[in-house]
Parts: sequence; structure tokens; C-alpha cells
Amino acid sequence: MLKVLGTTWPLLMGVMLLMVGNGVQASILGIRGALEGFSTYEMSFVMSAYFVGFLGGSRLAPVMIRRVGHVRVFAALGSLISAVLVLYPVIPDVAAWTVLRVVVGFCFSGVYVTAESWLNNASSNETRGQALSAYMIVQMIGIIASQALLNAADPSGYLLFIIPSVLVSLAFTPILLAATPAPVFDTTRRLGFRRLFQVSPLGCAGMLMTGGIYSAMFGMASVWGMMEGLTVQQISIFIAAMYVGGLVLQYPIGWVSDRMDRRTVILMLSFTGAAAMFLAAAVDAGFVLLVALSLALGGIVNPLYSLLIAHTNDFLRKEEMAGASAGLLFLNGLGAIAGPLVTGWMMETIGPRGFFLFIALLLGALGVYGLWRMTRRVSPRGAPGFAPITPNASALAVEAVLDRPADPPTR
Repeated sequence: MLKVLGTTWPLLMGVMLLMVGNGVQASILGIRGALEGFSTYEMSFVMSAYFVGFLGGSRLAPVMIRRVGHVRVFAALGSLISAVLVLYPVIPDVAAWTVLRVVVGFCFSGVYVTAESWLNNASSNETRGQALSAYMIVQMIGIIASQALLNAADPSGYLLFIIPSVLVSLAFTPILLAATPAPVFDTTRRLGFRRLFQVSPLGCAGMLMTGGIYSAMFGMASVWGMMEGLTVQQISIFIAAMYVGGLVLQYPIGWVSDRMDRRTVILMLSFTGAAAMFLAAAVDAGFVLLVALSLALGGIVNPLYSLLIAHTNDFLRKEEMAGASAGLLFLNGLGAIAGPLVTGWMMETIGPRGFFLFIALLLGALGVYGLWRMTRRVSPRGAPGFAPITPNASALAVEAVLDRPADPPTR
């Protein structure tokens, strides 16, 4: 691991700063939107817009990189992100914020593709698994750290928008000055959606639903906190707990899934998460219980994302895996666009508990569908192992994880 860190630390440092900047802007918008008098449903459009841009960036960024190269794309998208982040408080308008969020989502998607391709190129077959594991951990640490910065200044001022802009600008310094040369970028042929659904109906449906869950959690959590009357400090703790849960439970759950039918693990997580969210929606929970539920939710949803990819790959040939990842991430992106919109409508209609109820319904639906799918075919044997992947990763990181050497599972 020390050898891996010695060659990839500029990239990992840059990625961590990027995630800090992205995490701050995602949370502060929900808080600032309430202070500006934006309705919950209006904020749902703002939050959903990020995922519209992210999905578009995942499709167009590879084309841009092949046309003008990594360095130019990286520098251009980074400049746009920094500019947009300081424009939010200058133009406190829902329509303007929605457009700016599309731009930010597009840019971050392209930045992730560029950084991940560099990281992949800087690693050998023997170290790629370690490098990508470090990359996923750094992402989570960056987002957790970002929540602490919410308490650094008054959310009604400008400083909390300037800080992420500066951090994003600084993030590109170690990456662009790294001695590692920019790699030749290539894309994998995509697997058709019909073939993908035939291979894994649960994987396709699950990725669509987890996209909605993830975007609702991390897009609308700060909006929910303001509706609930939480302080900025409480909101930052609540959101950070989601990421801490994902960071802590990702590997243990993955280890278990490599030793039994993955669908059983998916069912257990889905029904447990649904029960916890129904509890949160039904009772007037104190803040300590809310943090505990947030830890559990993050620890369930982040591994679910990786489990569904691993489950789909259990039924694919090795040469089909990379192509399938693009289709799965596209489905996840579609779900992510709808998540904040539906959550915002429910919160506007029935109040703050709509936030938990939406997540509970999707987790419950995933569990029920997974239970039915288990009656349709048996579990495969000798499939590739679980690989921890965050929902922020691009198709390139997923492909690289799938190509890494893995120990055979024991089932």
C-alpha cells in the first residue's frame, strides 16, 4: 500500500480536495435555499439538476477527452466548477441555481473520468486493486470532512461558497503537476440494455432504485434538516454520519457477500433499511436516534450499490463486464435524477417525514423484487468477488475495479 500511495498521492490528494469542495456545495445549497425562501419542491429541482449534468457528463466527457486531451478537459472543467461555486450567492434564483447545478454536475463527472483514468494508468495489474480501494476511501473521507466545514462560517454569507471554490482550484495543482503522463483514453463497447436486463433484472431494477435513494439522501438531506428545524451543526453531523456508515460497513458487507448468495445480503440490507426508515418516518425521533439511523442508512445504501454491480457481474462473461458497467451506471443516473424530485414533492405534501418515507418505499420495493427474483433462478458459483465502489465513481473506475485480480469467492 505504501508503494501505491507513493506513486498516486498527488491524484488522491486532488480527489480528496475535490470531494471536500463538492460535499460543501451540495449541503450548503439546501441550507442557503431555505434562508433565501425557496420552497422544498423548488430545491428538489436544484438538487436533481446536478444528476442531470452528471449523467450528461458521463456520456460526453470521454468524447471531449479523446478530442482535446486530458489536461485541457481537466483544466477547463475545473475552471468552470470554481466559477460556478462563487456564483450561487450572487444569483439567488431557483432557475439560475438549477442551470448552475447542471453545469457543476457535468463538470464533476468529466473531472472524475479524467482523474480515474490517470489513476488507472498509474497503477499496475498488481497494485490496481489497492489504488482503487484507496481512491474510494479518499472519496468518502473528503465528503465526511466537507461537513465539518459547514460550521466554519455563517451560511447566509459568502465564505461557505468561496471555500469550496478555492479547494476545487487547489485540487488540480497536485494532479496537473504529477509526473505521471496523461494516458491514452479508450472506451469500452457498451452492452445493450435488453441484453443487460436479460442477464440481471435485479441488477437493472436495483441500480435504478438505488440511484433514487442515493440522490434523495445526499441531495435532499440538508433541505430536510432545515424543514425539521435542525441547526447547521446538527445537519452537518447527520449528513456526515451517512458517509461514515458507508465507509465503515462497505468492506464487512462485501466480505460476507463473497461467501453466500449475494441476493440474500441484498434482501437483508433492503428490508433492514426499509424498517429503519419507516421507523424514522413514524416516530418523533430525537437527534441521537436520527444520527444512528443516518449511520445505518449510509452503511446500507453504499454497499447495496456495490452489491448490485457484483451481482450482475456474477451472470456475465469476463469480456462483458466492462461494457455492462456503463449501462448500470446510466440506469443509476436516471434514478438519481428522479430521486430529489419525488422526495421534494413528498416533503412538500406530507412534511419532513416524506424524506424517510420515500427511501423506505424504494428499499422495501427492492427487497420484495429481490425476493421474487430468488425464486426464478439459483445463485451462480465461482463468480468474481465483491469490489467496493461508491456511487460517485464513473464507469471508468467501475471497469478498472472489474479488471483487477480478485480472490475466488468461497460459497
